[in-house]
Amino acid sequence: MSEVTGKALDWKLLGRVMHYVRPYRATFVLAAFLTIFLAGNAIIQPILMQLTLDKYIIGGDYNGMVLMVVLMLIQLAVQTAVQYYQTYLTNSLGQSVIRDLRKDVFNHILSLRLKYFDRTPIGILITRTVSDLETIADIFSEGLISIVGDLLLVVAILTLMIIKDWKLALITLIPMPLLFLSTYIFKEAIKSAFQEVRTQVAQLNAFLAEHISGISIIQYFSREKQEMRKFKEVNVTYRDANIRSNWYYSIFFPVVEILFAVCIGLLVWYGCKRILNDEQLARLSTSHNPVTPGLILEYIVLLNLLFRPIRQLADKFNTLQMGMVGADRIFRVLDTNEVAPNEGKLRNSGLKGKISFEKVWFAYNDENWVLKDISFQVKPGETLALVGATGAGKSSTINILNRFYEIGKGTVKIDDVDIREYEVGFLRSQIATVIQDVFLFSDSIANNISLNNPDITRNQIVAAAKDVGAHEFIERLPGGYDYNVMERGSTLSAGQAQLISFIRALVYNPAILVLDEATSSVDTETELLIQNAIYKLMEGRTAIVIAHRLSTIQNADKIIVLDHGEIKEMGTHQELLKIEHGYYRKLYDLQFNSAGIVKS
Repeated sequence: MSEVTGKALDWKLLGRVMHYVRPYRATFVLAAFLTIFLAGNAIIQPILMQLTLDKYIIGGDYNGMVLMVVLMLIQLAVQTAVQYYQTYLTNSLGQSVIRDLRKDVFNHILSLRLKYFDRTPIGILITRTVSDLETIADIFSEGLISIVGDLLLVVAILTLMIIKDWKLALITLIPMPLLFLSTYIFKEAIKSAFQEVRTQVAQLNAFLAEHISGISIIQYFSREKQEMRKFKEVNVTYRDANIRSNWYYSIFFPVVEILFAVCIGLLVWYGCKRILNDEQLARLSTSHNPVTPGLILEYIVLLNLLFRPIRQLADKFNTLQMGMVGADRIFRVLDTNEVAPNEGKLRNSGLKGKISFEKVWFAYNDENWVLKDISFQVKPGETLALVGATGAGKSSTINILNRFYEIGKGTVKIDDVDIREYEVGFLRSQIATVIQDVFLFSDSIANNISLNNPDITRNQIVAAAKDVGAHEFIERLPGGYDYNVMERGSTLSAGQAQLISFIRALVYNPAILVLDEATSSVDTETELLIQNAIYKLMEGRTAIVIAHRLSTIQNADKIIVLDHGEIKEMGTHQELLKIEHGYYRKLYDLQFNSAGIVKS
């Protein structure tokens, strides 16, 4: 988790953010110029008001007064128009930057290995991609450019006040050190409060993403009240973090208002005193520059202009810093090197599908080996079946074949070529996988099969569905192949969803087909449909089948029995049955005896 540093700005980090501004340099420069213009234009109005009061109202010049009022209205109209355009530009710039950054983040997330997602909650990544990116937009709309404009305005006002009458300025601004001190204290306090709010937002999103995804389990086991209790605890922590930040605001703003009132009081007291004294000095010296009612009015307006940005500066500094914290979190995701090294260049369009594992060792964490010294070979067009208890290493075998995880020792080859020499995208496109836990997107059946690949036609989709035997049930759905299955395929049965995923794998015409418990979630009738399709479509294609039901793999060319990451037995169905007290024989007897089936 990123922490807010004591530095106002991390210039290296800001430089990375500004890299995304380069395509919009013209917008940035124009917004900066308008900000400078607004700072200069803002102090024109109090000057005009002073002249109007002293020269034209007190002097009795009605026409001159009307002219000055017209000038003030023009100045106000210009200020309003420029402020609108500057605000529009800075917000547009921020949204353009986070649009480009969000595309880069999502593209990078798509390239991350599964190992990264094993330990990173999805809700945290959603927060990074949505909420944290929004804070980066605030760097431009409410942070960097706005702070520069406010600082320029403060400098311009203080300079004008000192030039006009430095004694009056010094007396009037006596409370300013207290204002700057309270602003600094507020900035430091709200900084930690904002950090806590951002942290709790991430925790809240992670909780919601996980529990909404698992809502069926919660309802199956009637855990609504218990999970609601846990949500209340998370929500209370988030609420308390927000209340804490609001508490600092509730103290800071009244303090600012009190200091502003003290400044106005000092201005009126000392200004009026000077007016009385200056009337006497004016009789003695024609060169004397007296304090006038117009000057006091000008200082009152200038004080209003001065306190407004100072009130906001602490907030804007923290907005800027929170944007930098968000940027730091985003770049941590972008800098995550959890991607499969893609140094291979080979894209052999004519893969035969020969698979070789040579003394392969694999671990998810350090040296807690999941696979130990695994060696086997599958010839092109053969079917390999992997069996074993849960945790034996079956799924790990196919995960490293796809390079979702990297092996620790040994070599994995396809067509006698190390898989690391193939381009990763090409390698995965040649291996179609049907897994037990089917994931369907909220889209049409056709798009879930083709995954929006324009190279796959509707005719190919229909042909694959007919091969699997799923065409009839799809046609009966409202809209047929255009039927929206909703999120995670919630409108389909488990068997129907499994059939869709099977069609998805077949329509890509892979060189290697992987079935990971592909028939475990379907009923007997649907399983028969899939089995018939499997026998037909595996002809000439290398296949790896993981199954707990031994009845589904009896015709495999080779069966490997895994136990705790080690190969215990290897052979055909009949060969393994002949091994007395063998692992496979025990599994076979256990399944068929429990099912009440007489072995042949």
